[in-house]
Amino acid sequence: MKSLGAAVILLWMGLGVVTAESPDIHTVLREMSAKIAEQQVELRHNKEQLQAMVEDQEVVIKELTEKQNEQASAVGVVGGQVEELRRDREASRVSFSAALGDGYYGPFDVATPLVFKNVITNVGSAYNVNTGVFTAPVRGVYHFVLFVFGDAHASNPTGASLHHNGKHVVIAYDAQVNGHHVKPANGASLLLEVGDVVQVKLWPKGWVRDNANGHTTFSGHLLFTM
Repeated sequence: MKSLGAAVILLWMGLGVVTAESPDIHTVLREMSAKIAEQQVELRHNKEQLQAMVEDQEVVIKELTEKQNEQASAVGVVGGQVEELRRDREASRVSFSAALGDGYYGPFDVATPLVFKNVITNVGSAYNVNTGVFTAPVRGVYHFVLFVFGDAHASNPTGASLHHNGKHVVIAYDAQVNGHHVKPANGASLLLEVGDVVQVKLWPKGWVRDNANGHTTFSGHLLFTM
């Protein structure tokens, strides 16, 4: 009994001052149980609040991550569009001019390709100086101009023709009995698909000439894309 009484006194000291009117052990135990229950409820409430805060933070982090991914995707799309515009702009810069080169060419019995070797400009590198062939890099309308120079006469005129994918388009042609120098010219605007080719051919039985002054020339320019 003495030990039990001492224990009760010690327990009660945690709750208040021991007096002669101090409640009995059962009252003390009830009050302690109630306080413990209150603390457990408060602890559970705090735990629930903490869990809710963690869940809210996870939702916010998820939303931020999704927004970052969306922004990254948008940046990637914009970057791709910028690169595509840059490529389109580069592809739309097409222009060339080339002179035939010093010498006499022809006559031949059949139409013979002319290779204009003295390149004046070749923006876009669509003209092949080794073959004399222009290849369209983009779909669009191109304008071509042909000037030829020579000593024309009745049997061997000065003439050359423009060909699109092997088909005749226009001719620059002149024949004079007296054999004076002539310089016929012609040109045409053509709608070309990607990969279409344009070249100049010497007219059958015709001849042309050129020198360092660049009398005989072939030029082409992209007017606009389609």
